[in-house]
Amino acid sequence: MLAALAYAVLLTRVLGPVAAGMAQPAALVYPEQEWQTAPSPEAVGWSTAKLAEARAFAEKIGSAAVMIVQGGVVIDAWGETARKFQCHSMRKSLLSALIGVHVHAGHIDMATTLDALGIDDNAPALTPTEKRATIADLLKARSGVYHPAVAETEWMKARRPARGSHFPGTFWYYNNWDFNALGTIFEQASGAHIYIEFKRRIAEPLHMQDYDITDFGYVGGSDSLHPAYDFRLTARDLARFGLLFLRQGRWQETQVIPAAWVSESTASHSALGLNRGYGYMWWTGSGQGLFPHVQVQGHSYYAAGYGGHWVIVLPAKDLVVVHRVNTDLRAPLPGLRVTEEQMGWLLRLILAASGADDLGEVASPPDVREGLDSVVLPHNVTVVPPQDNVPPEVTAFSGTWSGMWNNIGPHILVVEQLTPDSGIATYAWGIARRWGIHSGGWTRVPALVVNGTLQLKLQWPATVTYRPEPDGTLSATNEWPGGKYRATRHRMDDTQSR
Repeated sequence: MLAALAYAVLLTRVLGPVAAGMAQPAALVYPEQEWQTAPSPEAVGWSTAKLAEARAFAEKIGSAAVMIVQGGVVIDAWGETARKFQCHSMRKSLLSALIGVHVHAGHIDMATTLDALGIDDNAPALTPTEKRATIADLLKARSGVYHPAVAETEWMKARRPARGSHFPGTFWYYNNWDFNALGTIFEQASGAHIYIEFKRRIAEPLHMQDYDITDFGYVGGSDSLHPAYDFRLTARDLARFGLLFLRQGRWQETQVIPAAWVSESTASHSALGLNRGYGYMWWTGSGQGLFPHVQVQGHSYYAAGYGGHWVIVLPAKDLVVVHRVNTDLRAPLPGLRVTEEQMGWLLRLILAASGADDLGEVASPPDVREGLDSVVLPHNVTVVPPQDNVPPEVTAFSGTWSGMWNNIGPHILVVEQLTPDSGIATYAWGIARRWGIHSGGWTRVPALVVNGTLQLKLQWPATVTYRPEPDGTLSATNEWPGGKYRATRHRMDDTQSR
C-alpha cells in the first residue's frame, strides 16, 4: 500500500494529477518509525545502473553513508546510515531551526542587540560597537565580532578579521563566535537546553529513530565564554530533518517549524559568489553555484559540516541527499575529508540517475588517485650521501623508500641526511580511503638513530620506527595513542616528486 502511494505521489509530481490518472494530488508521504523505500528505482523514474555509478564513486571518495530521498521515499541508500557520526558545523543549521520556533513564539526578537541581552566575553571583552550587533546579524554571520571562539579551525583563525575592522551587519565572515554565542542566547531566551529542546521540538515530532540526548555535549575552552554545542546524528535522522525543511517545516498534520522561517532562513542574505550565498546558518545556491561540477534547478540549500557532511535540499526535484564521512576515525595520518568538488560530482551522478539532463557542462571528475601514485612529496627533496664517519648500519637507511601500512596506507620515506646518531627525513603519505584519508601530504622532521633503528616523531602524534632487514628492505611500525600499525616491507623507490 505504501509503495503504491509513494509511486502515485512521484507520478503526480512529475506528470501532474490528470496525467497520472488522479483527480487530485495524493497525500504527501512521510516516514513513520521506519523509512519507506521505493519498490525499485525504475518504478519511480530512476536508473539502477546510474545509481550504481554514483555508489561506486562514493566508495572511491570515502563516503561513509549516503541517503537519497524523493517524495518522502528512500530511492537508494548505502553505507552506515544508522551510525551516529559527529555533525560538526551542521549543528548550526539545527540550531537555526530551533531559533525559528522561538522567534515565532515571541521569545526571541531578531532585532535585539548583544548589549540588551547582556552578552559579553572574556578579556579582551566586547567593545560597545561590537555589542550593537543583533541576533539577526549573528544568524547571518555578519556580527562584526571577531573575538576568539571555541571550536575554530586553523583556517578560521587565520582568516578572522581584526577586532573592530567591520561594523555589525556590514560584512560576512563565517564566524564560530557568532554561532556559539547564538547557543548561549537561545538557552537564555528559551530557558531550555539545546538538546532537550531539539528532542521535544524536532526529534520527537519527526519520529527520529536514533536520537539520544546522552550522545550530545557542550565543548568549552579558554578562548571564549560561549561553548560549542556538538550533535551526533545518523544519516537517516538527518534525512528527516532535510525532509522537514523540504516540506516547509510541516510534518504530517503538524507545523513543526514556521513555514515563514523555513523560507527566510534558507534565503540568501549574503552573496558569496555567482548564484551562491548564505542564509541563517544555511548555505544557499542555484544553477552552478551550489556545488562545483553540477547545475541544479531552482533555489536550493544545504547544511554542511567539516570533513564532508551535508544535508542537501533540492526543492525543484523534491529531493533530499544526505552525505556522511567517518570523521570519528582515528588513523595514524591526518586528512579526513570529502571535498566540495567530489560532492558536486557525486550529486551530478545522483541527479543523472534521476533522469535529469540539464546538469551543466560536462567536466572531468575530481582527482581520485589511489596507492603510491597519490603520495605527495616536496619538489626539493634531496638525498645527501652520508659522510665517511657514519657507520654502515646507519648508512643503510639513506635513500627513498616506499611501503604500505596494513596494505591500505601508502607512504614514502626519504632519508635525506644522516649523522652517526640522527638525520633529516621526509615522511609523505597518500590516499587511504578505508581510513578516511582522501588527500596526500608530507612533513619533514628530525630522525633519531636508536639501537639500530631510525625513529621519526610525527606531530599528530605518532612514532614511526624503521629497522633494516637482511634482504635490503626496511620493516616499520607506526605507534600512536590509539594503537600500532605495521607496514609491508619498504623497498628502495626512485621517486623524487609526485
